[in-house]
Amino acid sequence: MKRFVAALVAVIAGIVLAPGVHAQEKTNLSIGTGGTGGVYYPLGGGMANILSKHLPNVRATAEVTGASVDNMRLIGAGRQDFGFTMADTALDASKGVDRFRGQPVPARTLMVLYPNRMHVVTVESTGIRKFADLKGKRVSVGSPGSGTEITALRVLEANNMISEVKRERLSVAESVNALKDRKIDAFFWVGGLPTAAVTDLAATPGTKIVMIDHAEALAEMNRRYDGLYAKDIIPKGTYSGQDRDNQVIAVWNILATNEKMSEKMAYDIVKTLFENKPDLVAVHKEAENIDLKRQIQQYSPIPFHPGAIKYFAEKGVKVK
Repeated sequence: MKRFVAALVAVIAGIVLAPGVHAQEKTNLSIGTGGTGGVYYPLGGGMANILSKHLPNVRATAEVTGASVDNMRLIGAGRQDFGFTMADTALDASKGVDRFRGQPVPARTLMVLYPNRMHVVTVESTGIRKFADLKGKRVSVGSPGSGTEITALRVLEANNMISEVKRERLSVAESVNALKDRKIDAFFWVGGLPTAAVTDLAATPGTKIVMIDHAEALAEMNRRYDGLYAKDIIPKGTYSGQDRDNQVIAVWNILATNEKMSEKMAYDIVKTLFENKPDLVAVHKEAENIDLKRQIQQYSPIPFHPGAIKYFAEKGVKVK
């Protein structure tokens, strides 16, 4: 009996101490995205699939969140491994200002993604044709915890219209439904092209979408906010019934993480996503904008993670 017990203890000890046993444990990675009606969520799901497939012992999951602000807060709290954010939100988080006042986030960029274009959307029946027509109207400025809300308020601020609209705080999917039901008159949304929820609105029978120009706010926004914004267009035909180019403000998206992420993990994530870019493009065409030549400080207002810098250096890109 004593020999049996001794043998059993030895077997158990061998299992516990056997080399490589711990190496089989899965590392769970949480990716913060946004609402299901935007671009962050499907792209995040594509990233999760790629990382889970190609990184040994990694299980990645795309999480629905309020988007940029929520993602930066979760990264700062150590409750999310990395996530999507707009560059202006990332800079606020890094500085500990505005929504992050007194709670700076030690964030680092993994990679620059694609430009987010500001949509100011209404329908023909509202009579809204230009930005000034929003005065007195019911307007959604984006969901709480979103980068859309930050940028929307800055566009309104640049036009001296912060107090001139009746603000609602809805996600893009909620905004589309509210506009269909005439509970709001217009909405702001910062996203990639095309955004599924806006596509749905434009395809609604009996509805003609109207995209409101607002690029004239660029100079004032850049004067106030570190030159983060650029003029861009949403090309005509992006959405059904859109019969002219829409002159808009744009800001870049980045994939951000906490500075505490290990250099190896950051390197592996960036390398794997770049090497499998065609799989991301298959999920959403905005992934075509993910380019090595854009992995420079010009497009990211916060520092790159050392693991990302290592990969880019191998590819001949010097982050500066």
